[in-house]
Amino acid sequence: MINTTLQELLPLAITAAQAASLEILNVYHSGDFKTEAKGDQSPLTQADKRAHAIITSLLQSAQLPVLSEEGRDIPYHERKAWEYFWMVDPLDGTKEFVKRNGEFTVNIALIHQQQPMLGVVMVPVSGDLFYASQGTGAFVKRNNQIIPLPVRKPIDLTQPGIRVVASRSHMSDETQAFIHSLYEPHLVSQGSSLKFMLLAEGKADVYPRFAPTMEWDTAAAHAIANEAGIAVLQKDNHQPLQYNKPDLLNPYFICK
Repeated sequence: MINTTLQELLPLAITAAQAASLEILNVYHSGDFKTEAKGDQSPLTQADKRAHAIITSLLQSAQLPVLSEEGRDIPYHERKAWEYFWMVDPLDGTKEFVKRNGEFTVNIALIHQQQPMLGVVMVPVSGDLFYASQGTGAFVKRNNQIIPLPVRKPIDLTQPGIRVVASRSHMSDETQAFIHSLYEPHLVSQGSSLKFMLLAEGKADVYPRFAPTMEWDTAAAHAIANEAGIAVLQKDNHQPLQYNKPDLLNPYFICK
């Protein structure tokens, strides 16, 4: 698969994310979420299901496998042979959706050899559309204007006033210890993969995530971060997050 093919797949991922956003908004404005509890007690709504259905339907034309949070559990022995595949979170931030605070997204990524090659993060409520593909830069489409996201220089975490992204729903003791190690830090809160987008837009400096996430939570945003000059590194070995592992749980990581 060459870059021209990536450029063909990016519009498909964007179309799927936009269609899913419309489905999500229909449920969001109806107020009838039909919320259930999944096996891990995280919420599942009618919006998650409808977004998953339309995304998988539209992505079929690419004839690539799809690994979705709301899809079937695909064993590693089956998916380890995949050269390229879609990694999808149809509704990232279901807790934020249920709270009706608007801080939830649709995440679609293309994975190749354990790394994200392209990513789309759509924000249904605001209409903001973030996207990137390898080697072509990162962009946000906002109010019908396409804005390139500048490539960021490395951040010096020893300087005062570092802007730290912290989750409202998942603040761990390790995260608090990291924040306390900084000099006069400023906290910025945001839900879902929008935390990554704060860094990509230059509105925050570092995002420590020392709490559980799954691969579909980070893949699309990781692709955008890469093109914006932002590293998404495992906490313990400082290597980039990897995808399509036997266990789809991410290790703790720092985005900076």
